[in-house]
Amino acid sequence: MSGEKIKTDSGIVINESYTADDVKKIDHSNAGEFPFTRGVQSSMYRGKLWTMRQYAGFSTAEESNKRYHYLLNQGVSGLSVAFDLPTQIGYDSDHALADGEVGKVGVAIDSLEDIEKLFEGIKLESVSTSMTINATGFILLAFYVALAKKQGADLKNITGTIQNDILKEYAARGTYIYPPQPSMRIITDIFEWCSKELPKWNTISISGYHIREAGSTAVQEIAFTLSNGKSYVKAAIEKGLDINVFGKRLSFFFNAHNNLFEEVAKFRAARRMWAKIMKDLGATDEKAMMLRFHTQTGGSTLTAQQPMNNISRVTIQTLAAVLGGTQSLHTNGYDEALSLPTEEAAKIALRTQQIVAFESGAADTVDPLAGSYYVETLTNNVESEAWKLIESIDAMGGSVAAIEAGFMQDEIARSAYEYQKNIENDSKIIVGVNKFQTADLKKIPGFKIDDSIQKMQSDKLAILKAKRNKNTVADCLSKLKTTCKSNDNLMPVVLECVENYCTLGEISDVLREEFGEYK
Repeated sequence: MSGEKIKTDSGIVINESYTADDVKKIDHSNAGEFPFTRGVQSSMYRGKLWTMRQYAGFSTAEESNKRYHYLLNQGVSGLSVAFDLPTQIGYDSDHALADGEVGKVGVAIDSLEDIEKLFEGIKLESVSTSMTINATGFILLAFYVALAKKQGADLKNITGTIQNDILKEYAARGTYIYPPQPSMRIITDIFEWCSKELPKWNTISISGYHIREAGSTAVQEIAFTLSNGKSYVKAAIEKGLDINVFGKRLSFFFNAHNNLFEEVAKFRAARRMWAKIMKDLGATDEKAMMLRFHTQTGGSTLTAQQPMNNISRVTIQTLAAVLGGTQSLHTNGYDEALSLPTEEAAKIALRTQQIVAFESGAADTVDPLAGSYYVETLTNNVESEAWKLIESIDAMGGSVAAIEAGFMQDEIARSAYEYQKNIENDSKIIVGVNKFQTADLKKIPGFKIDDSIQKMQSDKLAILKAKRNKNTVADCLSKLKTTCKSNDNLMPVVLECVENYCTLGEISDVLREEFGEYK
């Protein structure tokens, strides 16, 4: 291997060894200081460990509620909710297009009644909740706030995040509903409303995770994500919002893959880049320049072959996230290439975080890899390559224009093709897949969702619709229609709709009628 040219998946050439001569530029600032290369808190995990979240949601609200109580009892410090596909794209469970999808990849949520059951026995004021939801994020946020109010919570103390990142849906994932411009209006309405009503809520989680899952490189992941972030910030500024206020509630969501050092470099570079971007856009409060992020280990790296190997992969990815300074973390179950995670797999995934936190020493000091000739050089290289992509996107007019031109989609598709080609020609080794194969003797028990869930949800919807006040529902939906035509903030009337048990599908359909659908 000596003398052979080795590259990361981003195409960055790795030298055989590194010396002080390789580190031409190094950020000597401390953690908690601009540009935050070493972390956003001066003491990092010495002061407070990252939030340990386990992404969970399946079947009905009642079944998911049991998993949340189990995870809380096992030591998670925050909840993370997965929603099924109909909920993500604005259809109630009884809609024809929901057939075969209800409760499959997440929990089915049709109304405030489902949210009440989802969080039964859980005080929203005492737990931070992350919700992976985008096109219908404003409705799920309204459901959550309505429940908090019913619990008597002080909304000023409610903490959590909605993903709310529609641009990456157009670029990589596909669960969009409305065209870009009205979608951006919904997002900036959320920014504005939360700054007054939910000051501790993270109003968006600008997501590189799904960009990476679609096949991007580490460099593309941060370049495209930070470009999308710039677009959201510019849209909010154009709406007249204060960057020093809403900027503090922006958060990011990144992937952690298997190349430990490139991933750590990616996280360090992203923090530094975002600080510079926000400063250039006019932020003067350093807290508005801090890139705070959640990490999930790489779902696309998990293999169906020899699935127990995934425990080792997730451990490396956990270390990458922690050494890179994440604020919260979800670790995948070893069986997720086969099915939704079983309770056992979810527990092992959580224990992986806990072992890294309490046994590895990784949390004992700030930015342990700082000063490494290799890591510092790699951080600079990742940053340099990411800026080149951002400059290309800026030249096109920003992320919306780049997405409409298909630039991001084409770049991701090219990288995904190269990655797969390298696996197939054995130039990239995936243990158990194209090398060290064995006949798997042990059958891994899967976790399957019953097809009867759709009927159960549909029956609950029929009962709800029969007992709610039909005139009030009609008035609320009519008011929402009028608000869509105006420049008024949508959130107060959406909250009024959900408090009167309008369904997610009914609210989504009003906006479909007014805003159209993106094709």
